[in-house]
Amino acid sequence: MVASPAAASRGDAAPVVALNSARSVVSAGAVVGLAGVAVNGLAAVVPVVAARPLPPEEFGALSALLAVGSVVAVVGLALQTALAVRWARHERVDGADRVSLLTTGAATGALLLATPVLAVLLHLGVLQTLLLALLTCPVVGAGRWLGELQGRQRYGRLAVGMVLLAAGRYGGMLVALVAGLGVTASLAIGAVSAWAAVLPIAWLAGALGGRGASVAGTEQTAQRITGREVLRAGAATIAMLAISYADLILARALLSAEEAGAYAAGSVVTKGALWAPGVVTVLMLPLFAQARRNAVRITLGATAAVGVVTVLGSAVAGDLVMRVAGGERYTHLGQYAPAFAAAGAVYALVFVVVNAEIAKHVRRPALWLWIALAGITIAAATIRPSTVGGLLAVSVTTAAITLTATTASYALWRRRQQAIEAATAAAAA
Repeated sequence: MVASPAAASRGDAAPVVALNSARSVVSAGAVVGLAGVAVNGLAAVVPVVAARPLPPEEFGALSALLAVGSVVAVVGLALQTALAVRWARHERVDGADRVSLLTTGAATGALLLATPVLAVLLHLGVLQTLLLALLTCPVVGAGRWLGELQGRQRYGRLAVGMVLLAAGRYGGMLVALVAGLGVTASLAIGAVSAWAAVLPIAWLAGALGGRGASVAGTEQTAQRITGREVLRAGAATIAMLAISYADLILARALLSAEEAGAYAAGSVVTKGALWAPGVVTVLMLPLFAQARRNAVRITLGATAAVGVVTVLGSAVAGDLVMRVAGGERYTHLGQYAPAFAAAGAVYALVFVVVNAEIAKHVRRPALWLWIALAGITIAAATIRPSTVGGLLAVSVTTAAITLTATTASYALWRRRQQAIEAATAAAAA
Protein backbone atom coordinates (compact mmCIF):
# COMPACT_ATOMS: atom_id res chain seq x y z
CA MET A 1 0.00 0.00 0.00
CA VAL A 2 1.33 3.41 -0.94
CA ALA A 3 0.31 6.93 -0.17
CA SER A 4 -1.08 9.11 -2.93
CA PRO A 5 1.35 11.51 -4.64
CA ALA A 6 -0.54 14.44 -3.18
CA ALA A 7 -0.25 13.05 0.31
CA ALA A 8 3.44 12.39 -0.15
CA SER A 9 4.12 15.92 -1.33
CA ARG A 10 2.33 17.35 1.71
CA GLY A 11 4.40 15.22 4.06
CA ASP A 12 1.40 13.57 5.65
CA ALA A 13 1.74 10.73 8.11
CA ALA A 14 2.75 7.33 6.85
CA PRO A 15 -0.08 5.28 5.40
CA VAL A 16 -1.93 2.74 7.44
CA VAL A 17 -1.07 -0.92 6.96
CA ALA A 18 -3.25 -2.80 4.49
CA LEU A 19 -4.45 -6.31 5.22
CA ASN A 20 -1.70 -7.87 3.14
CA SER A 21 0.00 -10.05 5.75
CA ALA A 22 -0.96 -12.40 8.52
CA ARG A 23 0.44 -9.99 11.09
CA SER A 24 -1.63 -7.06 9.83
CA VAL A 25 -4.79 -9.19 9.76
CA VAL A 26 -4.24 -10.36 13.33
CA SER A 27 -3.45 -6.83 14.52
CA ALA A 28 -6.49 -5.26 12.88
CA GLY A 29 -8.66 -8.18 13.89
CA ALA A 30 -7.62 -7.84 17.51
CA VAL A 31 -8.38 -4.11 17.60
CA VAL A 32 -11.74 -4.30 15.85
CA GLY A 33 -12.53 -7.59 17.56
CA LEU A 34 -12.14 -6.07 21.00
CA ALA A 35 -14.33 -3.18 19.91
CA GLY A 36 -16.89 -5.63 18.57
CA VAL A 37 -16.91 -7.50 21.86
CA ALA A 38 -17.52 -4.24 23.69
CA VAL A 39 -20.29 -3.20 21.27
CA ASN A 40 -22.07 -6.54 21.31
CA GLY A 41 -21.49 -6.89 25.02
CA LEU A 42 -23.22 -3.60 25.72
CA ALA A 43 -26.08 -4.54 23.39
CA ALA A 44 -26.49 -7.88 25.15
CA VAL A 45 -26.19 -6.45 28.65
CA VAL A 46 -29.22 -4.18 28.19
CA PRO A 47 -31.80 -7.02 27.98
CA VAL A 48 -29.85 -9.07 30.53
CA VAL A 49 -30.02 -6.21 33.05
CA ALA A 50 -33.60 -5.31 32.13
CA ALA A 51 -34.85 -8.89 32.53
CA ARG A 52 -34.31 -8.80 36.29
CA PRO A 53 -36.08 -5.67 37.60
CA LEU A 54 -38.75 -5.39 34.93
CA PRO A 55 -41.85 -7.61 34.96
CA PRO A 56 -42.25 -9.86 31.89
CA GLU A 57 -44.75 -7.54 30.19
CA GLU A 58 -42.50 -4.46 30.43
CA PHE A 59 -39.43 -6.52 29.54
CA GLY A 60 -41.22 -7.76 26.42
CA ALA A 61 -42.11 -4.17 25.50
CA LEU A 62 -38.50 -3.01 25.91
CA SER A 63 -37.26 -5.97 23.86
CA ALA A 64 -39.72 -5.14 21.07
CA LEU A 65 -38.62 -1.49 21.13
CA LEU A 66 -34.96 -2.49 20.97
CA ALA A 67 -35.73 -4.84 18.07
CA VAL A 68 -37.53 -2.11 16.10
CA GLY A 69 -34.73 0.34 16.90
CA SER A 70 -32.12 -2.14 15.70
CA VAL A 71 -33.96 -2.64 12.42
CA VAL A 72 -34.12 1.13 11.79
CA ALA A 73 -30.57 1.73 13.02
CA VAL A 74 -29.32 -0.73 10.44
CA VAL A 75 -29.87 2.07 7.90
CA GLY A 76 -26.78 3.60 9.51
CA LEU A 77 -24.93 0.34 8.91
CA ALA A 78 -26.06 0.47 5.28
CA LEU A 79 -24.77 4.02 4.99
CA GLN A 80 -21.49 2.92 6.55
CA THR A 81 -21.23 -0.03 4.15
CA ALA A 82 -21.94 2.01 1.02
CA LEU A 83 -19.40 4.66 2.01
CA ALA A 84 -16.81 2.06 3.04
CA VAL A 85 -17.07 0.37 -0.37
CA ARG A 86 -16.52 3.71 -2.12
CA TRP A 87 -13.61 4.74 0.11
CA ALA A 88 -12.01 1.33 -0.38
CA ARG A 89 -11.94 1.98 -4.12
CA HIS A 90 -11.34 5.73 -4.34
CA GLU A 91 -9.14 8.25 -2.58
CA ARG A 92 -11.97 10.75 -2.10
CA VAL A 93 -15.77 10.40 -2.04
CA ASP A 94 -17.82 13.47 -2.90
CA GLY A 95 -21.38 13.99 -1.68
CA ALA A 96 -20.93 11.92 1.48
CA ASP A 97 -22.35 14.57 3.80
CA ARG A 98 -25.41 15.25 1.64
CA VAL A 99 -26.27 11.58 1.23
CA SER A 100 -25.73 10.99 4.95
CA LEU A 101 -28.12 13.78 5.97
CA LEU A 102 -30.80 12.55 3.57
CA THR A 103 -30.41 8.99 4.79
CA THR A 104 -30.62 9.93 8.46
CA GLY A 105 -33.65 12.13 7.91
CA ALA A 106 -35.47 9.46 5.92
CA ALA A 107 -34.87 6.75 8.55
CA THR A 108 -35.94 8.93 11.46
CA GLY A 109 -38.98 10.21 9.59
CA ALA A 110 -40.10 6.70 8.71
CA LEU A 111 -39.93 5.65 12.36
CA LEU A 112 -41.92 8.70 13.44
CA LEU A 113 -44.61 7.98 10.83
CA ALA A 114 -44.80 4.37 11.99
CA THR A 115 -45.40 5.36 15.62
CA PRO A 116 -49.21 4.85 15.62
CA VAL A 117 -48.92 1.49 13.86
CA LEU A 118 -46.27 0.22 16.28
CA ALA A 119 -48.30 1.41 19.25
CA VAL A 120 -51.32 -0.62 18.12
CA LEU A 121 -49.69 -3.78 16.76
CA LEU A 122 -47.00 -4.23 19.42
CA HIS A 123 -48.90 -2.66 22.32
CA LEU A 124 -46.30 0.06 22.84
CA GLY A 125 -46.67 3.54 24.26
CA VAL A 126 -46.60 6.41 21.76
CA LEU A 127 -44.09 8.37 23.86
CA GLN A 128 -41.82 5.34 24.02
CA THR A 129 -41.77 5.02 20.23
CA LEU A 130 -41.08 8.76 19.82
CA LEU A 131 -38.15 8.50 22.23
CA LEU A 132 -36.92 5.51 20.28
CA ALA A 133 -36.83 7.67 17.12
CA LEU A 134 -34.89 10.37 18.98
CA LEU A 135 -32.38 7.75 20.14
CA THR A 136 -32.02 6.10 16.73
CA CYS A 137 -31.37 9.30 14.73
CA PRO A 138 -27.72 9.84 15.84
CA VAL A 139 -27.03 6.11 15.56
CA VAL A 140 -27.92 6.22 11.87
CA GLY A 141 -26.00 9.45 11.25
CA ALA A 142 -22.79 8.05 12.75
CA GLY A 143 -22.56 5.65 9.79
CA ARG A 144 -21.18 8.52 7.70
CA TRP A 145 -17.93 8.74 9.70
CA LEU A 146 -17.62 5.06 10.53
CA GLY A 147 -17.91 4.25 6.82
CA GLU A 148 -15.03 6.55 5.98
CA LEU A 149 -12.84 5.01 8.66
CA GLN A 150 -13.70 1.46 7.59
CA GLY A 151 -13.15 2.11 3.88
CA ARG A 152 -9.79 3.75 4.53
CA GLN A 153 -8.88 0.82 6.77
CA ARG A 154 -8.22 3.10 9.72
CA TYR A 155 -9.13 0.29 12.06
CA GLY A 156 -7.81 1.85 15.26
CA ARG A 157 -10.03 4.91 14.86
CA LEU A 158 -12.89 2.73 13.65
CA ALA A 159 -12.68 0.64 16.82
CA VAL A 160 -12.80 3.75 19.01
CA GLY A 161 -15.77 5.08 17.06
CA MET A 162 -17.64 1.78 17.36
CA VAL A 163 -17.16 1.75 21.14
CA LEU A 164 -18.19 5.41 21.49
CA LEU A 165 -21.39 4.82 19.52
CA ALA A 166 -22.27 1.73 21.54
CA ALA A 167 -21.54 3.49 24.81
CA GLY A 168 -23.81 6.35 23.80
CA ARG A 169 -26.53 4.11 22.43
CA TYR A 170 -26.71 1.64 25.31
CA GLY A 171 -24.85 3.28 28.20
CA GLY A 172 -27.59 5.72 29.11
CA MET A 173 -30.23 3.00 29.12
CA LEU A 174 -28.06 0.76 31.29
CA VAL A 175 -27.54 3.51 33.86
CA ALA A 176 -31.28 4.15 33.98
CA LEU A 177 -32.15 0.46 34.31
CA VAL A 178 -29.61 -0.08 37.08
CA ALA A 179 -31.08 2.94 38.88
CA GLY A 180 -34.46 1.23 38.80
CA LEU A 181 -36.11 3.50 36.24
CA GLY A 182 -38.78 2.28 33.83
CA VAL A 183 -38.79 1.77 30.08
CA THR A 184 -39.76 5.35 29.16
CA ALA A 185 -37.13 7.03 31.34
CA SER A 186 -34.46 4.59 30.13
CA LEU A 187 -35.19 5.48 26.50
CA ALA A 188 -35.06 9.21 27.26
CA ILE A 189 -31.67 8.98 28.98
CA GLY A 190 -30.43 6.70 26.20
CA ALA A 191 -31.37 9.31 23.60
CA VAL A 192 -29.36 12.00 25.38
CA SER A 193 -26.25 9.80 25.65
CA ALA A 194 -26.53 8.72 21.98
CA TRP A 195 -26.49 12.33 20.78
CA ALA A 196 -23.52 13.06 23.04
CA ALA A 197 -21.49 10.33 21.33
CA VAL A 198 -21.81 11.79 17.82
CA LEU A 199 -19.36 14.69 18.15
CA PRO A 200 -16.27 12.66 19.13
CA ILE A 201 -17.04 10.13 16.37
CA ALA A 202 -17.22 12.93 13.80
CA TRP A 203 -13.93 14.30 15.14
CA LEU A 204 -12.21 10.94 14.65
CA ALA A 205 -12.93 11.01 10.91
CA GLY A 206 -12.71 14.80 10.55
CA ALA A 207 -9.25 14.78 12.14
CA LEU A 208 -8.06 13.06 8.97
CA GLY A 209 -8.86 16.33 7.21
CA GLY A 210 -9.67 14.51 3.97
CA ARG A 211 -6.00 13.54 3.80
CA GLY A 212 -6.08 9.91 4.90
CA ALA A 213 -3.61 7.74 3.06
CA SER A 214 -5.08 5.66 0.30
CA VAL A 215 -5.04 1.91 0.65
CA ALA A 216 -3.96 -0.84 -1.67
CA GLY A 217 -6.30 -1.09 -4.63
CA THR A 218 -7.63 2.47 -4.19
CA GLU A 219 -7.95 4.59 -7.33
CA GLN A 220 -6.31 8.01 -7.02
CA THR A 221 -9.51 9.81 -8.05
CA ALA A 222 -12.61 11.33 -6.49
CA GLN A 223 -15.92 9.56 -6.81
CA ARG A 224 -19.40 10.88 -6.00
CA ILE A 225 -21.57 8.51 -4.03
CA THR A 226 -25.21 8.35 -5.08
CA GLY A 227 -28.38 7.77 -3.15
CA ARG A 228 -28.97 4.66 -5.25
CA GLU A 229 -25.92 2.98 -3.72
CA VAL A 230 -27.13 3.72 -0.21
CA LEU A 231 -30.62 2.51 -1.14
CA ARG A 232 -29.24 -0.75 -2.48
CA ALA A 233 -27.09 -1.29 0.60
CA GLY A 234 -29.93 -0.08 2.81
CA ALA A 235 -32.48 -2.46 1.34
CA ALA A 236 -30.12 -5.38 1.82
CA THR A 237 -28.98 -4.40 5.31
CA ILE A 238 -32.48 -3.64 6.55
CA ALA A 239 -33.62 -6.96 5.15
CA MET A 240 -30.78 -8.74 6.97
CA LEU A 241 -31.70 -7.26 10.31
CA ALA A 242 -35.43 -7.48 9.72
CA ILE A 243 -35.30 -11.20 9.01
CA SER A 244 -33.01 -11.84 11.99
CA TYR A 245 -35.31 -9.87 14.33
CA ALA A 246 -38.58 -11.02 12.81
CA ASP A 247 -39.06 -13.88 15.28
CA LEU A 248 -38.69 -11.54 18.28
CA ILE A 249 -41.26 -9.13 16.88
CA LEU A 250 -43.58 -12.01 15.99
CA ALA A 251 -43.20 -13.31 19.54
CA ARG A 252 -44.48 -10.01 20.87
CA ALA A 253 -47.44 -10.13 18.47
CA LEU A 254 -48.42 -13.82 18.75
CA LEU A 255 -47.32 -15.17 22.13
CA SER A 256 -48.64 -14.35 25.56
CA ALA A 257 -46.81 -11.67 27.55
CA GLU A 258 -45.01 -14.30 29.63
CA GLU A 259 -44.01 -16.44 26.63
CA ALA A 260 -42.90 -13.34 24.70
CA GLY A 261 -40.66 -12.36 27.62
CA ALA A 262 -39.18 -15.86 27.66
CA TYR A 263 -38.55 -15.72 23.91
CA ALA A 264 -36.88 -12.33 24.35
CA ALA A 265 -34.45 -13.91 26.82
CA GLY A 266 -33.66 -16.68 24.34
CA SER A 267 -33.12 -14.16 21.55
CA VAL A 268 -30.14 -12.81 23.51
CA VAL A 269 -28.40 -16.08 22.63
CA THR A 270 -29.40 -15.66 18.98
CA LYS A 271 -27.93 -12.18 18.82
CA GLY A 272 -24.74 -13.36 20.50
CA ALA A 273 -24.24 -16.06 17.87
CA LEU A 274 -25.18 -13.60 15.12
CA TRP A 275 -22.68 -10.90 16.07
CA ALA A 276 -19.83 -13.02 17.45
CA PRO A 277 -18.08 -13.35 14.04
CA GLY A 278 -19.03 -9.84 12.91
CA VAL A 279 -15.45 -8.55 13.15
CA VAL A 280 -14.43 -10.77 10.24
CA THR A 281 -16.91 -9.11 7.87
CA VAL A 282 -15.91 -5.64 9.08
CA LEU A 283 -12.27 -6.34 8.22
CA MET A 284 -12.94 -8.06 4.92
CA LEU A 285 -15.55 -5.72 3.42
CA PRO A 286 -12.93 -3.40 1.83
CA LEU A 287 -11.26 -6.50 0.39
CA PHE A 288 -14.62 -7.64 -1.02
CA ALA A 289 -14.85 -4.26 -2.76
CA GLN A 290 -11.31 -4.58 -4.11
CA ALA A 291 -12.08 -8.12 -5.39
CA ARG A 292 -9.29 -9.72 -3.39
CA ARG A 293 -8.93 -13.41 -4.19
CA ASN A 294 -10.69 -15.88 -1.85
CA ALA A 295 -11.79 -13.09 0.51
CA VAL A 296 -15.39 -14.32 0.56
CA ARG A 297 -14.45 -17.97 1.06
CA ILE A 298 -12.11 -17.17 3.92
CA THR A 299 -14.76 -15.04 5.61
CA LEU A 300 -17.42 -17.74 5.24
CA GLY A 301 -15.07 -20.35 6.70
CA ALA A 302 -14.15 -18.22 9.69
CA THR A 303 -17.79 -17.31 10.34
CA ALA A 304 -18.89 -20.94 10.12
CA ALA A 305 -16.18 -22.00 12.58
CA VAL A 306 -17.34 -19.43 15.13
CA GLY A 307 -20.94 -20.59 14.64
CA VAL A 308 -20.09 -24.22 15.27
CA VAL A 309 -18.32 -23.34 18.51
CA THR A 310 -21.27 -21.21 19.63
CA VAL A 311 -23.86 -23.90 18.95
CA LEU A 312 -21.81 -26.64 20.61
CA GLY A 313 -21.22 -24.46 23.65
CA SER A 314 -24.94 -23.77 23.94
CA ALA A 315 -25.68 -27.49 23.67
CA VAL A 316 -23.24 -28.39 26.43
CA ALA A 317 -24.19 -25.60 28.84
CA GLY A 318 -27.71 -24.61 27.83
CA ASP A 319 -28.98 -23.95 31.34
CA LEU A 320 -25.99 -21.77 32.16
CA VAL A 321 -26.33 -19.87 28.89
CA MET A 322 -29.97 -19.07 29.59
CA ARG A 323 -29.20 -18.13 33.19
CA VAL A 324 -26.64 -15.61 31.93
CA ALA A 325 -29.00 -14.38 29.21
CA GLY A 326 -32.09 -13.81 31.34
CA GLY A 327 -31.60 -14.89 34.92
CA GLU A 328 -32.90 -17.76 37.04
CA ARG A 329 -36.48 -17.44 35.84
CA TYR A 330 -35.44 -18.49 32.30
CA THR A 331 -33.15 -21.41 33.16
CA HIS A 332 -35.83 -23.87 32.05
CA LEU A 333 -35.26 -22.72 28.46
CA GLY A 334 -31.81 -24.32 28.42
CA GLN A 335 -33.02 -27.06 26.07
CA TYR A 336 -33.73 -24.40 23.44
CA ALA A 337 -30.34 -22.65 23.73
CA PRO A 338 -28.67 -24.59 20.85
CA ALA A 339 -31.57 -23.77 18.51
CA PHE A 340 -31.44 -20.08 19.43
CA ALA A 341 -27.68 -20.11 18.78
CA ALA A 342 -28.11 -22.00 15.50
CA ALA A 343 -30.50 -19.37 14.16
CA GLY A 344 -27.97 -16.62 14.87
CA ALA A 345 -25.03 -18.60 13.45
CA VAL A 346 -26.87 -19.30 10.20
CA TYR A 347 -27.88 -15.68 9.77
CA ALA A 348 -24.25 -14.66 10.35
CA LEU A 349 -23.36 -16.65 7.22
CA VAL A 350 -26.19 -14.97 5.34
CA PHE A 351 -24.75 -11.60 6.37
CA VAL A 352 -21.38 -12.49 4.83
CA VAL A 353 -22.91 -13.43 1.47
CA VAL A 354 -25.11 -10.34 1.30
CA ASN A 355 -22.24 -8.02 2.24
CA ALA A 356 -20.17 -9.57 -0.55
CA GLU A 357 -23.01 -8.86 -2.98
CA ILE A 358 -23.25 -5.25 -1.78
CA ALA A 359 -19.49 -4.74 -2.19
CA LYS A 360 -19.59 -6.19 -5.72
CA HIS A 361 -22.66 -4.11 -6.67
CA VAL A 362 -24.91 -7.06 -7.34
CA ARG A 363 -28.20 -5.68 -8.61
CA ARG A 364 -30.65 -7.14 -6.05
CA PRO A 365 -28.74 -8.38 -2.99
CA ALA A 366 -31.84 -8.18 -0.78
CA LEU A 367 -34.24 -10.18 -2.96
CA TRP A 368 -34.10 -13.49 -1.10
CA LEU A 369 -34.10 -11.79 2.28
CA TRP A 370 -37.37 -10.01 1.56
CA ILE A 371 -38.85 -13.26 0.29
CA ALA A 372 -37.76 -14.98 3.51
CA LEU A 373 -39.24 -12.17 5.61
CA ALA A 374 -42.57 -12.58 3.86
CA GLY A 375 -42.30 -16.34 4.27
CA ILE A 376 -41.72 -16.34 8.04
CA THR A 377 -44.51 -13.81 8.53
CA ILE A 378 -47.00 -15.85 6.52
CA ALA A 379 -45.91 -19.11 8.15
CA ALA A 380 -46.23 -17.68 11.66
CA ALA A 381 -49.60 -16.13 10.89
CA THR A 382 -50.83 -19.43 9.45
CA ILE A 383 -49.45 -21.79 12.10
CA ARG A 384 -49.89 -19.28 14.94
CA PRO A 385 -47.43 -20.91 17.35
CA SER A 386 -48.29 -20.32 21.00
CA THR A 387 -45.07 -21.54 22.62
CA VAL A 388 -41.39 -20.64 22.55
CA GLY A 389 -40.50 -23.95 20.92
CA GLY A 390 -43.12 -23.60 18.19
CA LEU A 391 -41.99 -20.15 17.08
CA LEU A 392 -38.32 -21.12 17.39
CA ALA A 393 -38.86 -24.03 14.96
CA VAL A 394 -40.27 -21.60 12.40
CA SER A 395 -37.31 -19.26 12.92
CA VAL A 396 -34.59 -21.91 12.50
CA THR A 397 -36.27 -23.34 9.40
CA THR A 398 -36.49 -19.90 7.81
CA ALA A 399 -32.81 -19.23 8.56
CA ALA A 400 -31.71 -22.47 6.87
CA ILE A 401 -33.81 -21.81 3.77
CA THR A 402 -32.54 -18.23 3.55
CA LEU A 403 -28.89 -19.31 3.69
CA THR A 404 -29.44 -21.91 0.98
CA ALA A 405 -31.17 -19.46 -1.35
CA THR A 406 -28.70 -16.58 -0.89
CA THR A 407 -25.63 -18.79 -1.26
CA ALA A 408 -26.96 -20.44 -4.43
CA SER A 409 -27.88 -17.05 -5.91
CA TYR A 410 -24.42 -15.62 -5.21
CA ALA A 411 -22.70 -18.69 -6.66
CA LEU A 412 -24.71 -18.40 -9.89
CA TRP A 413 -23.88 -14.69 -10.13
CA ARG A 414 -20.17 -15.40 -9.67
CA ARG A 415 -20.29 -18.06 -12.38
CA ARG A 416 -21.92 -15.64 -14.82
CA GLN A 417 -19.35 -12.94 -13.99
CA GLN A 418 -16.48 -15.33 -14.56
CA ALA A 419 -17.95 -16.34 -17.92
CA ILE A 420 -18.27 -12.68 -18.94
CA GLU A 421 -14.71 -11.94 -17.84
CA ALA A 422 -13.41 -14.96 -19.75
CA ALA A 423 -15.26 -13.94 -22.89
CA THR A 424 -13.98 -10.36 -22.61
CA ALA A 425 -10.40 -11.56 -22.15
CA ALA A 426 -10.70 -13.88 -25.14
CA ALA A 427 -12.09 -11.08 -27.30
CA ALA A 428 -9.27 -8.76 -26.25
CA ALA A 429 -6.68 -11.42 -27.01
